Amino acid sequence: MGLDLEWAAEMTRGFSGVRGRFESVNLGQGFSVIVDFAHTPDSLRNVLVAARKLGDGKLISVFGCGGDRDRTKRPRMGAVSRELADFTIVTSDNPRSEEPSAITAEIAAGMGPVDQAWTVILDRRSAIRHAVAMAAPGDVLVIAGKGHETYQIFRDRTIHFDDVEEARQAIGELMKGV
Repeated sequence: MGLDLEWAAEMTRGFSGVRGRFESVNLGQGFSVIVDFAHTPDSLRNVLVAARKLGDGKLISVFGCGGDRDRTKRPRMGAVSRELADFTIVTSDNPRSEEPSAITAEIAAGMGPVDQAWTVILDRRSAIRHAVAMAAPGDVLVIAGKGHETYQIFRDRTIHFDDVEEARQAIGELMKGV
């Protein structure tokens, strides 16, 4: 094929991946944190299956679905997370003109009755903090849905919100004992 493998290795040596696509957040904590743009049932399934291989503890999933978008995928994404994650936190994503609680209710329809395997925390920052606080050594935390996005859309306002920044802050505070 004519490809020089040494050249290819050198060219990719500094490549750290695509922002928001299976992006690792590592500050030296004893558990893995992955941020991914997964926003369809298939992409969430793929990320959770891959993430499961990163640790031997619990797989924790934090995700939501965007408002004013395909409503039929919401319960299917809930079912995927229920099937593959040990614990799921359903949260807001970009609710746009919809009520966040209505979106999470549609996701919950695919998850079955509320039990010790999942919960709803509407505020995404609080959901991420809760997931980081509950993670133990060997666990894997997946924060899905926004990936590379650095904003959250609520009706008529857009605010700065970055899952990687939020995860870093929560992990940093956890490690400092705050």
